[in-house]
Amino acid sequence: MSVIWMIVFVVLSFFELITINLVSIWFAIGALASFGVSLITEDATIQIAVFVIISFLSLLLTKSFVKKVRTRKPVPTNLDRVIGKIGIVTEEIAKLNPGEVKVDGKRWTAISNKKIGIGSKVEILSIDGVKLSVKEVKEED
Repeated sequence: MSVIWMIVFVVLSFFELITINLVSIWFAIGALASFGVSLITEDATIQIAVFVIISFLSLLLTKSFVKKVRTRKPVPTNLDRVIGKIGIVTEEIAKLNPGEVKVDGKRWTAISNKKIGIGSKVEILSIDGVKLSVKEVKEED
């Protein structure tokens, strides 16, 4: 039975290597543990129980780590780091005419659905090509 567990371990490890999605690593660990148990006892029930228990425990113990690894936030690049920032209009922005916004020390061409005058504060919503899509931020007194 130990040969079967070693084959299961190798197949699951190979599958894990080609998918790179942490799909079968826990079962490969369980198969390796069952291989070790199969060297001690020939009882298939014990070996299968060890496989299930070790696979389940390794899944539970590594779940939070895997979640952290899979949900990394992308690091903003030079372009997208201005999204969400506040800029100052340096050239009037009209609905059909792009204007200019200064944000983060740089001047950008900007577009908006509404007319925005010079000196107004705007929030950068997105980047469309080389133009910022902005909306006016109303100042509260």
